[in-house]
Amino acid sequence: MDYVRRCNKYQRFLEAGNAPPEQLHSITSPWPFYKWGVDILGPFPPALGQVKYLILVIDYFTKWIEAKVVATISAERIKHFYWKNIICHFGLPTEIVSNNGMKFASRSTRDFCTQWKIKQHFTSIEDPQTNRQAEAANRVILSGLHRRLEEAKGRWAEELPQVLWSYHTTSHSSTNETPFQLTFGTEAVIQVEIGESSPRTTLFCLTENEGEIRVNLDLLQEACEVAQLKEYTAKAQAARRQQ
Repeated sequence: MDYVRRCNKYQRFLEAGNAPPEQLHSITSPWPFYKWGVDILGPFPPALGQVKYLILVIDYFTKWIEAKVVATISAERIKHFYWKNIICHFGLPTEIVSNNGMKFASRSTRDFCTQWKIKQHFTSIEDPQTNRQAEAANRVILSGLHRRLEEAKGRWAEELPQVLWSYHTTSHSSTNETPFQLTFGTEAVIQVEIGESSPRTTLFCLTENEGEIRVNLDLLQEACEVAQLKEYTAKAQAARRQQ
């Protein structure tokens, strides 16, 4: 760990954590995919296909991130993103949190959300912490891209999947679980398990695998409940530290 902390890249891309104190608003989600926070990043340097923006959403419960690179931002692209990346993958959400930018608050986007009984919650300058989940996701994406790209800025879109993969397979500080585990009920097979044998890959038995997967799925509800308690505890501790 000391070696990592002395690393040049670590020092340059480490978040300073010196933002001025603000009143803490603890916002939670009662179950997976109930509430999503959405934001737009960019413009970035134009990449292949002239894409330069990133639409990004994060689930408040599992911390799973969905992202799409686009050339331009419009209400139609936002609606298509909601449909394809949220609804078709994870079902209908109850609430989507965003800023009150024109593309999110347009009549067309409002009508789309009304059609699917999705509540829109808009943040404001006076209440910036309401969409902290999306802001945190933004920091993860930007930090990961900076670490991987440095000078080759035009390749940010190509590096995005690797940044997301790394994030999804890393335990989140507030839940102590990976977003992949809370979303799919099992841990992803990561690169290290291919290069170096792991119990899961070496002891795999096809005839017993289905039963073991069913056990994992049975335990998913318990894992979600434990993760929710851990997040409540983490936010309560953060609130006490601020007082």
